[in-house]
Amino acid sequence: MPNPAVLFDVDGTLVDTTYLHTLAWWRALKDSGHEVAMSEAHRLVGMGSSELLTELLGSDHPDVSEAHSRHYQRMKGEITPLPGARQLIAEVSRRGATVVLATSAKEHDVEDLLRALDRAPVDHVIDSSDVRSAKPAGDIFAAALEAAGCEPGSALVVGDTVWDVVAAGRAGVGTVAVLTGGNCRAELLEAGALGVYRDAAHLLSELDRSPIGRLLDGARVGGV
Repeated sequence: MPNPAVLFDVDGTLVDTTYLHTLAWWRALKDSGHEVAMSEAHRLVGMGSSELLTELLGSDHPDVSEAHSRHYQRMKGEITPLPGARQLIAEVSRRGATVVLATSAKEHDVEDLLRALDRAPVDHVIDSSDVRSAKPAGDIFAAALEAAGCEPGSALVVGDTVWDVVAAGRAGVGTVAVLTGGNCRAELLEAGALGVYRDAAHLLSELDRSPIGRLLDGARVGGV
């Protein structure tokens, strides 16, 4: 029987990049003559680039996406892990879960994210190059399940946005959410999150009582 899996979103969940992406999108949009408030861009961070631009501008604009990438590249030196992120991954791995990072990031950005996490014990990484449709489609988490060799009922997602919760639900997986992406507790619960925690450190401190703790305990009992 395969191990249970915990599928981690990365931006805003494990690394503190949500507002870097917000600023990069705002600058890219401004460069292209689109006056969009940062708050409008922020609430869509976590979607794929095409989906975000279609929501904001009514259609995809590859030139704006490329400009976003340029602006984001200049801020990569400011990428930092969120409190407790590496420790949470390590503990979930220690308890026997297969750990998969499931990120909408581009393939060339993944190395920087992994470096920020100080090479946490990760079994698989799925990025935007591995799927056809980005969040809020469920493809990224479906691919993560396939990599883990795990059924949806034996997995949970850890994410920070409504789009994570929606995408996970479309893949048949429940979500435990954190507040470090800037979405509020009510939004995340309304989207269907099973629990909401301040950050990865808070989730780690409550792990035994969390949906993740129950999933891993259940797997151990079932394996006895």
